[in-house]
Amino acid sequence: MLPLGLIAWLLIGLTAGLLASRMLPPGAAPSRGFGTVVATLGAIGGGLAATALGFGGLVGFDVRALVIATLGAIALLLVARWLQLRRA
Repeated sequence: MLPLGLIAWLLIGLTAGLLASRMLPPGAAPSRGFGTVVATLGAIGGGLAATALGFGGLVGFDVRALVIATLGAIALLLVARWLQLRRA
């Protein structure tokens, strides 16, 4: 069984992933399905990094968690786009 915090970060990650893909300019995000997966992983990574840096863990759905997750999602989407451009 998954811990409740991880399930919450997955849900926030999906929300942040959708926000992040809409915030980037057209063509900057990978395809919609792959972009959603990358953004969700970025959001989870952002949450884990914020927890490790002492910003606190996820205790509920709040604006701070959504901002952290969105920033993580944007960062990973940009890295994915950069890697995609390097291969082309």
